[in-house]
Amino acid sequence: MLLTLQRTIKTQLQVAVKKIFELELELADITAEYPPKTELGDLAFPIAFEIAKRLKASTGTKQNPRQLADKLRNELSTINGVSRVETAGAGYINFFLERGKVFDRLFKSEKSLKLDDISGGKLIVEHTSINPNKAAHIGHLRNAVLGDTIVRMLQASGETVEIHNYIDNTGVQVADVVVGFKYLEKKSLAEIEAIKERFDYYCWDLYAQVGKFYEENPENKKFRAQTLHEIEHNEGETALVAEHVSNRILKTHLDTMWRLGIAYDVLPRESDVLHLNFWQTAFEKLKEKGAIYFETEGKNKGCWVMRAEDRAENENTAQDETESQYEADKILVRSNGTVTYTGKDIAYHLWKLGQLGLDFEYRPFSTYPNGKIVWITTAKESAENRKDLGFGNGVAYFNVIDVGQSYPQAYVKLGVKLLSTDNRIDRSAHLAYEKVVLTPSSAKELGYELSEEDSKRTQVSMSGRKGLGVKADDLIDKSKEKVLAKINSNPDYSDVSLEEREDISQRIAVSGLRYFLLKYTRSSVIAFDFEEALAFQGETGVYLLYAVVRVNSMFRNLTEKGKSLKVNLTESQINDLFSLKDELTGWDGNYLWAIVYLASRLQDTLRLSINSLEPTHLAKYAYDLARSFSHFYAVKKEGKYIYKVIDETDSLRYQLLVALSDYVRRQLEQALWILTGVEPVEKM
Repeated sequence: MLLTLQRTIKTQLQVAVKKIFELELELADITAEYPPKTELGDLAFPIAFEIAKRLKASTGTKQNPRQLADKLRNELSTINGVSRVETAGAGYINFFLERGKVFDRLFKSEKSLKLDDISGGKLIVEHTSINPNKAAHIGHLRNAVLGDTIVRMLQASGETVEIHNYIDNTGVQVADVVVGFKYLEKKSLAEIEAIKERFDYYCWDLYAQVGKFYEENPENKKFRAQTLHEIEHNEGETALVAEHVSNRILKTHLDTMWRLGIAYDVLPRESDVLHLNFWQTAFEKLKEKGAIYFETEGKNKGCWVMRAEDRAENENTAQDETESQYEADKILVRSNGTVTYTGKDIAYHLWKLGQLGLDFEYRPFSTYPNGKIVWITTAKESAENRKDLGFGNGVAYFNVIDVGQSYPQAYVKLGVKLLSTDNRIDRSAHLAYEKVVLTPSSAKELGYELSEEDSKRTQVSMSGRKGLGVKADDLIDKSKEKVLAKINSNPDYSDVSLEEREDISQRIAVSGLRYFLLKYTRSSVIAFDFEEALAFQGETGVYLLYAVVRVNSMFRNLTEKGKSLKVNLTESQINDLFSLKDELTGWDGNYLWAIVYLASRLQDTLRLSINSLEPTHLAKYAYDLARSFSHFYAVKKEGKYIYKVIDETDSLRYQLLVALSDYVRRQLEQALWILTGVEPVEKM
């Protein structure tokens, strides 16, 4: 509702600017701000400063923004939902809303955060995409949580979203585990299938052993090259072992992510991209479009490349084959005829957007506890395969991949744009993120022995190749264990069954973990700390969950006491209550309106988070709202809680407090669900 009102105000300002100053402004050029206090206004527009800048540029004459704001204000007509308009400060135009009318509509509105400016087609979000060679680690959790929250944000805004988890089942990492089984442990496929230990943990250790195997004798890397060749060409038992390893570990990854409420629609596999000739089709399209060139001289002689606009800046950049993202001309096909990751990625993304003219076949891979089927691609024809699922054919994509892949991802988008016929592709983006490390205290809690030097550091880094890292399930288990210990020591839970306490602990742990990974910007390196993530006070997901639990508890208490939850206030009565300042009781309508108005900005904050692809905005907003509502409970005058709903004897004030609490609860629950995927527990 408020976004619609903002748009109405912007449109009036746009018309007034054209009429008075003969200037053309786009609606996007007219920004709205929130004054620090609602007493100063509910919306502030600094448009006069933009007008003054443009007038000076065109006429050379400097004009007073305050006087320009006065002219604009006088030209504005009555807007439904706005009570008055004032000029303020050096040139702001401040709008005061009709509190009764606005709150009545907010309270009675459906629980919807849908935005008007959606894409109008399917968006594809790719995240997690863990190499299926060992257990998931804490860095993978950051990727998956970011991706899942982006999905939830987009879905809440009204977008249609398809969720991909790309499986690189033919890469070096899988090949190295196969090397470990074949050349270190000398196991057959049957022996590998018979392993009873937790398979992703087993392969975690084996992968580290293979790293040492290569370090001890670099000649051993010939086994990697041979294994890669056999996997890519689907040859013999090696290919069968790789298939078993990748599928078996993939199932553990799905189970791990499901613990955090994270699920996928489809699992595209790199082996199928290769075997279905996606690249060859994309290659011909790129050549036909003139998007790539065959180099006949220089360092890239014999390669097919996509020429970069920033060639001059980067032509002296040093790199090796594994750092090809720094090349000025991005190589898609090497001189030996092999296709680079970027080339294969372009083909895959053309399929995502329905620009390739080819499709996979699909088979069910796994079923989640809620009955949802996750599908996996296949290049093997079978009567049981599905061809009618409609995967792909998106209008734009979002890829959550670590910051180290920023350069290749830019080339993927460039290659796709050159062949795309839909300008909505411009919305596509790479969501880069930094690594996750541990604080020394958290590393010790997870069982790591630290040197005296490492113990003094602020953070401890990890290395998957060396087997040093935090397994995702260990992190979740430890978080749940710490929460459960607090619950078991709390006498308030003495009448709660062990099963219920387990469930409560799981939800609290998930809310804490997910929020912690979201509250920092994507460009921040995160030092994970248990105490900080699971704290019941402060900027945590646990605090946000507690805010929802507390207001739900209040409503249960009202019901148990026989109090009515019906609200029959008129707009006029609501307006009077929000305007009232009662010195005798301490009631302050301005204070209550400020809470409502903050709660009403969830939709606007959602839009900001989507436009910037930064969930941190939503996380910080949710914390601010939870904190403001917590303060609402605590306001006192002469030792008495002013806004204690159950003790309010005035019928009109009681109804407003019920309506306000219910509205804030709805907003908090939506924010909690988007950020953490957690349903509120009954008690904390």
